Amino acid sequence: MNELDKKLNEVFPGVVVRKDLVKSVKGNAIVPTYVLEYLLGQYCATSDEASIQSGITTVKEILEKHYVHRNESGLTKSTIREKGRHKVIDKISVALNDKTDLYEAAFANLGIKNVLVDTNTIKKHPKLLVSGVWCIADMEYEFTEDKSRSPWLLSTIKPIQLSHFDLDGYLNSRKEFTSDEWIDILIQSIGFNPQLFGKRSKLLQLVRLIPYCERNYNLIELGPKGTGKSHIYSEFSPHGILISGGEVSVAKLFVNNSNGKLGLVGYWDTVAFDEFAGKKKKADKALVDIMKNYMANKTFSRGVETIGAEASMVFVGNTRHALPYMLKHSNLFDELPEQYYDSAFLDRLHFYIPGWELDIIRGEMFSDGYGFVVDYLAEILKTFRNHDFSDRYKEHFSLASDISTRDRDGINKTFSGLMKIIFPHGEASPQEIEEILKFSIEGRKRVKDQLMRLDTTYPDVHFAFTDKAGKSYECKTLEETEYPRYYCRSIIDEAEAADGSGNVPQEQAAKNGTPQKSPGSEIPKEQHLVYQENQRGISYDSLFGPYLKGATKITITDPYIRIFFQIRNLMELMETILKNKSAADEMSVHLITIEHDYKSDQQQESLEKIKESCSLVDIDFTWEFAEAGAIHARHIETDNGWKILLDRGLDIFQPYEMNDTFSFSNRLQQSRPCKAFEVTYIKI
Repeated sequence: MNELDKKLNEVFPGVVVRKDLVKSVKGNAIVPTYVLEYLLGQYCATSDEASIQSGITTVKEILEKHYVHRNESGLTKSTIREKGRHKVIDKISVALNDKTDLYEAAFANLGIKNVLVDTNTIKKHPKLLVSGVWCIADMEYEFTEDKSRSPWLLSTIKPIQLSHFDLDGYLNSRKEFTSDEWIDILIQSIGFNPQLFGKRSKLLQLVRLIPYCERNYNLIELGPKGTGKSHIYSEFSPHGILISGGEVSVAKLFVNNSNGKLGLVGYWDTVAFDEFAGKKKKADKALVDIMKNYMANKTFSRGVETIGAEASMVFVGNTRHALPYMLKHSNLFDELPEQYYDSAFLDRLHFYIPGWELDIIRGEMFSDGYGFVVDYLAEILKTFRNHDFSDRYKEHFSLASDISTRDRDGINKTFSGLMKIIFPHGEASPQEIEEILKFSIEGRKRVKDQLMRLDTTYPDVHFAFTDKAGKSYECKTLEETEYPRYYCRSIIDEAEAADGSGNVPQEQAAKNGTPQKSPGSEIPKEQHLVYQENQRGISYDSLFGPYLKGATKITITDPYIRIFFQIRNLMELMETILKNKSAADEMSVHLITIEHDYKSDQQQESLEKIKESCSLVDIDFTWEFAEAGAIHARHIETDNGWKILLDRGLDIFQPYEMNDTFSFSNRLQQSRPCKAFEVTYIKI
């Protein structure tokens, strides 16, 4: 365990579990993660390895004996008959038989129906009436000659979810962690390794949790396949339901007029629509109209009665085109079915998660560290639906006056949700509040900017906020900064007027943090550029190329050229240096770094290989190890008069698959999302 795992086990004993254990016990049991972690939480919520192994054995035995596999349902039925009584783990749904005025249960995997359920059970667990709930049930068998009576008897039923928790204890324990530690714990609780995600990517993952803690929150996420868009809504919480295929009827979602039965929004905290995108998909116009009213007013009307509900709505779907293509040729909602491609519907969305920023899920991205048992966290989030944190920024900041009421609602609900998730104890610094507020504004701005493309009647909105000193902060989406040519018409016009090519001038690029075009295409000058996390289109060629041209002596100072990926970064910088070197000139490159504490041999072996390669192209590469702690600043100096200050050194890219020969992220730097970093060019 690392230090954070140890601390988490000490502060939250009994409600944390090692996240890789789910795979150890799952086998071929097709059950949600929260079901397995519920069992693991009973037997493996400890850091003691012997207890963990014993608990895994116990959970495996429970699943082996009591989980019902569909292809073995006959064997399970026989066991119940022969023993007279047997526990089963199955998904159970209940319906009212209006002919007999009795509630009857159906077992999904066991394949039996018409099992009588008493009214008190339904009152305790009303979600049994809608789509089913995973339960541990005591089943009995009692044969009878009465053909109208089922021989199957339901003795007891226990939904698989936490029975109680201490909210005050949770809030007090949260104070033991820094905000960065807490975010990492939440990411591990979801099941991911936080070391492979930047701060912005972590926040995007946490936005997926807001529908569970914020009432009537409307969220959309569109992006490439395989980024885990639907995982949270199918595996994370017993309080959410994922509708596959994205298609649902009015009766199923809201209310059935023929029998008055309330639909999904009346029973679930979160209703998510999977595979929502697809232009060819059809949707009932009446459904879209009712959904628009519900998303705006939290009510729906069927017949003469108006009904209120608090379920959050989530829409996830895949995009077919890359981000710049969508920005240039259509908009970010272009993939939606025609009936939902409606400005009135889209205006109800509070946040748009840019799915193209999230990496396709790879095996090494999963965590083997400790996180909360997801059922415990799900219950905490559910409790916070009764709280409102939307005003927590008003002591320090105020939104621009021309931001509309609907825009404010979207910003406030996202801000409230993230504050509940990250700062449930209410202790956030002004800087932390500002970061959450900016992020919340960006998500709503992404929606509004696309609406303005669809419907020109929407007025321009200045998405900004002001601090108590009166200083104003303008908010931009990352894609607005990354692709200003396509994002905003006025910028395109300005650029075309400037040079007739449609390219963004250097001044505009510097202002937006936009990478320069190619080495040599810009005249090097003193400037300071800021790049946002997950920004793409950046390379060493564009960052350093113009400043290295003509240099014959270069010194690189970076204490973190120690392990493989850092040394690979150095080799890629050497490639940029070679591209800008005159074939007829000799060049010397000197590296000043720190020796690795444990893998010095490997470090020096790799540097020696770089030296050998450089010698073949007339580059004399040398290095020296400075004393540990002797160097902190990272920079590149050239004998042609430039000093390039790098706050992150060469480590500017997010983790990517280095061994995948057929990945563009592996082969082209500009295909990789970057970390947040700054670079300053000084003439010396």
